[in-house]
Amino acid sequence: MDTPGVTVPLIGGLAFVGLVLLTVCSAAMVAFSRNIVHSAFALLGTFFGVAGLYLFISADFVGVIQVMVYVGGVLILFLFAVMLTGQIQDVKVSNLSRGVWPGLLVLLGTLGLLGYVVLEKPWHSTSMTAPVDQPTTVQIGDALLGEFVLPFEVASVLLLAALVGGVMIAGGVRRRAAPAAGAEDEGGDA
Repeated sequence: MDTPGVTVPLIGGLAFVGLVLLTVCSAAMVAFSRNIVHSAFALLGTFFGVAGLYLFISADFVGVIQVMVYVGGVLILFLFAVMLTGQIQDVKVSNLSRGVWPGLLVLLGTLGLLGYVVLEKPWHSTSMTAPVDQPTTVQIGDALLGEFVLPFEVASVLLLAALVGGVMIAGGVRRRAAPAAGAEDEGGDA
């Protein structure tokens, strides 16, 4: 299904197929694994696959942010939550097949819609050469440190406050030991 004038190198095509397989297979493991730890680690593959796909379409900034935010932040948060939750292996999930039929209907409808679009859409090809990939980080950096510096700093303070709150919640509230019943009576009589 090659279009005239457009060639895809074999290595690039194989890299794309590999990233798609990594993303889809990891996402399926996240959805269908019965072990939550395995699901969390499969999510790592999904996030890396999506980041690779972003890099593949020359969205370098979004790909790096995908790794930093989702792999470095969200996934680590999930793993800490799973690891810090006591006796998570003892949890029994009931009604595992409750949403299978509605899910299959949504899946079939989505696949039907996608198939219709692929088959009925008039795909046009151009004989233009591919544009030279330009990094987008310079323009984004100039915007963040130029006209958007104030919202950028406000967002950083908000994220810092959320981080401090998360640490306080995860650490738990330390309570003072309640005084013994006899200690109050002795102090009140004196």
